[in-house]
Amino acid sequence: MINGSHVVLFSRDPEADRTFFADVLGQPNVDAGGGWLIFKLPPAEVAMHPSEGPAGHELFFMCDDVEATMQELRARGVEFTEDLTEERWGRLTRFRLPGGGDIGLYEPRHPRATDL
Repeated sequence: MINGSHVVLFSRDPEADRTFFADVLGQPNVDAGGGWLIFKLPPAEVAMHPSEGPAGHELFFMCDDVEATMQELRARGVEFTEDLTEERWGRLTRFRLPGGGDIGLYEPRHPRATDL
């Protein structure tokens, strides 16, 4: 029935963000036409969290060693917008996209649905 998902990131500078995903993060991609890149993402999972404000969405990348990943991304010029924090569910930080948005990066301490 459902065989995939498609994440959309809205950006003030989508060209810069596409270049960032391709060149800095090294995400494989296809050209859907006219330079409109669609990126392959790592295995994904989705969770529903309570909200007292408006409903929204966030994107987090997961990694096995957040400190090593941060070091590698910093060497590629990535700007981190939050210090590394220790949460009950994992170690978390965020980094800036060229278009102004940010993406979460964390080392999970919870069971991963991607292992199913």
